[in-house]
Amino acid sequence: MSDTLDRTTTVPRWFRIVAVAEAVSWLLLIVATIVKYAADAPLGVHVLGPIHGVLFLAYVILALETKRRLGWDARTLLVILAESILPGGGFLAARRADLR
Repeated sequence: MSDTLDRTTTVPRWFRIVAVAEAVSWLLLIVATIVKYAADAPLGVHVLGPIHGVLFLAYVILALETKRRLGWDARTLLVILAESILPGGGFLAARRADLR
């Protein structure tokens, strides 16, 4: 029973957390890019770029694991992955009803 509970709650919970963190990092990276070119201040991009990269990879890995554990079809997975490309799209992914 605990394995079933773990399978259906822990991974989706981590996916939601990472999806929100990825969305925030993506939006901050966009702001940092604007500041980089407007004020010739590349530090924000140098800091936020790798952070966003790691969060994006974690998002994809957790999306694949969530698909496996919750039995998502390929279309659902493609929508989830497409949402990661949109700035702030992780907020949409984190609010999906099938993650609760």
